[in-house]
Amino acid sequence: MVRFKHRYLLCEVVSDDPRCRLSLDDRVLGGLVRDTIVRVHGTFGAAACSIGFAVRYLNAYTGIALLRCRKEFYQLVWSALPFITYLENKGHRYPCFLNTLHVGGTIRTCQKFLIQYNRRQLLILLQNCTDEEREAIQKSVTRSCLLEEESGEEDLSDGGGEDAAEAME
Repeated sequence: MVRFKHRYLLCEVVSDDPRCRLSLDDRVLGGLVRDTIVRVHGTFGAAACSIGFAVRYLNAYTGIALLRCRKEFYQLVWSALPFITYLENKGHRYPCFLNTLHVGGTIRTCQKFLIQYNRRQLLILLQNCTDEEREAIQKSVTRSCLLEEESGEEDLSDGGGEDAAEAME
């Protein structure tokens, strides 16, 4: 059996209009990328990238998307992304562009990069905030961390013992 290797492109949808991100849908984004590949690379690019291409993750609130494509043809997808200048959904056309943050071989490496990227962005935002805003953000982050720890402890108690504890390690 042959294993097909993939590349994952971690992208950020950048737009001045906040409605652009909220109207994001994985089918719309996938179709937009496919159409752009056809426009830039023609039928060869469309055929090469259509096999194995998928939008694996899309967060409409942060504008982060994870695109999967075959390893041999990831450069075709990557080179077509700068030509996306708008997002069209439900009759509305929003100007935007895709910023490629990372190219990785696994989803896990992209997740690790995204965590580091978000930490750097948070530090940049904290430097530009007032003291009151900084305290509010720190309280919010602390609260969310405590909620995650509580949900993790509930999963351990619901799991029924050693198997769940080993899985968490």
